Amino acid sequence: MPDEISALIDKPHLLIAVLAFGGVLGMAVERFVESSKRAERRAYWKKRKTKGSRPSVRQRPAAKEAGSATSRVSATDQLDIVMDADFSAQPLLNRPERRLMSVLDTCVREGAPDWRVMAQVSMGEIVRSDDQDAYFAVNSKRVDLLIVNDAYEPLHAIEFQGTGHHLGRDAAARDAVKREALRKAGIGYVEVASGDSPSDVRIAVAKLLRQSGRVDHE
Repeated sequence: MPDEISALIDKPHLLIAVLAFGGVLGMAVERFVESSKRAERRAYWKKRKTKGSRPSVRQRPAAKEAGSATSRVSATDQLDIVMDADFSAQPLLNRPERRLMSVLDTCVREGAPDWRVMAQVSMGEIVRSDDQDAYFAVNSKRVDLLIVNDAYEPLHAIEFQGTGHHLGRDAAARDAVKREALRKAGIGYVEVASGDSPSDVRIAVAKLLRQSGRVDHE
């Protein structure tokens, strides 16, 4: 047995000190490696956010896409990203959308009690397509409000066009994508402008009721 090890055995307090130092050093190295990995991931996502352009839907491998960039990393990496970020709750609807929701819900319940109004519904939950590229093009998009029947089948999408709605880049094109997908799925599409009054909304709902063979209560 080497003299150094014999000396440590003869002096237990030195052995404990050496083992403790080794443990601390190992933990420090492990933390350093993990911190470096997280820094690399943060730099990767920051670079993606600031990148000028992204490949089109048809240029991306459909088998690896799930509608968002985070689908390319593992759930463990996603957890690390989420743990490093800050989150806060926010309302599902803004004030004008809440007013529209209230009026729309009242009108629907008066004319078709078995219908329901739902808010901020993902299109990926209400339409489907065998064409993966086409599906991924609409999967992450949402409709502001959705009228469903008693079987929760989608009937009509209601889009609220606020004062700043068309200021975003490609806003008209995004709306056109949603309209076309909804039309092909047999789901109605109605736009409500920020200046529309409750009576305008009632007229729009009455029209939807007539189209569905319902007797409105106007």
